[in-house]
Amino acid sequence: MSLRDFAAYLGVSDRTVSNWEGGGTGYLPRAESQAVLDTALSRASDDAKARFGAALGPESGVPSVAGVIEVDSHKFLPVFIGVERARRLRAHMTPSAGTDWLESSAARVDHPEAQECSLYVFACGVAVFHLVQPHEPASLTELAVWRYRSYASDLPWARDKIRDLLGEDQPVVPHPEYVLSLYWLTSSPWTGSTYDTVLRLLSTPSVLVDRGAFGGPAPLDGSVEESLLATGFDHPEVVPFGVRGVSTGYAGWSGVAYASHSHERSLTIDELVTCELIVQALWCFTHQVQQMIEDGQDPSMPEQYGWRFLRAAYSRLTTARAQETAQHVLMREAIMKTSGLAERLRAGQDALREGVG
Repeated sequence: MSLRDFAAYLGVSDRTVSNWEGGGTGYLPRAESQAVLDTALSRASDDAKARFGAALGPESGVPSVAGVIEVDSHKFLPVFIGVERARRLRAHMTPSAGTDWLESSAARVDHPEAQECSLYVFACGVAVFHLVQPHEPASLTELAVWRYRSYASDLPWARDKIRDLLGEDQPVVPHPEYVLSLYWLTSSPWTGSTYDTVLRLLSTPSVLVDRGAFGGPAPLDGSVEESLLATGFDHPEVVPFGVRGVSTGYAGWSGVAYASHSHERSLTIDELVTCELIVQALWCFTHQVQQMIEDGQDPSMPEQYGWRFLRAAYSRLTTARAQETAQHVLMREAIMKTSGLAERLRAGQDALREGVG
């Protein structure tokens, strides 16, 4: 376009575009002008976006349109089954190699779609299913919609599976409720600041989905994702925990998104999964205490899992250890903050202590 045609297309004056052009790379348009340009970029053709990104260089942050998105989805489905049921299940399982203070055992179970599925049973009375499902979605929106739709079937599956494992003579098993995901991004076409935006969107997929749509969760218009990638997306409740040059990581209200840039120095998937399993188990445990209160009961647990157990858990999860790396500390702090577990542990302590008194 000519300068005059481009100005007309944007709805600004010729002089405004001349000022942009004459200012060179050091010129910073006003916020209103930036918004107009961002909108124009989001509506541009794929070819125009590709040429624009190539002109600015690989670190421009302009969304790419070619390349493959590869992401491993890790789902965690916890359910409280009680200390005695947990003891019976664990008698036929393998002790987990993890924390010595939160004792658990694990076993592989079959899932109709997951590449891997493991059941972790904690001695404190919580069972957590861990599903691993690799994906190559065409877009972040497609992955977000799959997340919500698949949980609609995975949660009933987890309920039925735990009931089968406990035996038909057992009372009704509570439904799994707490839902968080861990996304491990292994390949993507994005670079620069857009790469960070992608990880933030993966940790908060609800911004790409109409969860109240008739017939179930549905994708928002594709321009929403394009606009967010072009203009950037952030939220005060999304907490970063990556290390420059090593990793990019964000914890949000729907879970964690992580990408490793230096495999020798970054966190491993096992370290992330272990942290999530602990958080999920304790969140579910404290939820059970809260549920007792809301049902009009005096909350109580076996003595070894009473208020002192929650006090110890709070200390372990909020205090840095000498052997921990800075990345471990950042990860744990981010997940604790976005999950709200610290507050739940304190509330659980108070409730169980009052029950003893």
